[in-house]
Amino acid sequence: MLAKMANMCDPWRQTIGLLSLMSGRVDPAVTRLAALHVQFERRNCRLPMAGERFDAQVCLIERPTSATATIAWRDATHCSYGDQLWHAARARVNGVCAMSGRAIQVGDAVFKPRRGRPAPLNASAMILATVLNDAPHSGVQARFTSA
Repeated sequence: MLAKMANMCDPWRQTIGLLSLMSGRVDPAVTRLAALHVQFERRNCRLPMAGERFDAQVCLIERPTSATATIAWRDATHCSYGDQLWHAARARVNGVCAMSGRAIQVGDAVFKPRRGRPAPLNASAMILATVLNDAPHSGVQARFTSA
């Protein structure tokens, strides 16, 4: 089992698998391996909790409406979305604002990534609406640590 997981996370195998898919040579084993890798990454994807450091660039690109925002999310260790649509919602769980590092409580007004298939890897991320409303369009680099 451990050897299988090591192979799933091997970046070279992923690269070869993706190149094989793009070249038209579809090997069922490669397809299964790629699908398993995506499932593994989603299950083991964990955004930071309050007091933990993470390095991501979270930039407001534009506000098409008062209930939506286009966000650029770049995290070299997790995922990167150049123009991701976020929508206004109420927090269903406690969390941490991806732009400010401030605590988010259940019921707070937040913005969340738009759901889709497959779900974005940062689907559990939230930005406080007050922080987003005050954010400059030039972007904010989200880096926070415990005091």
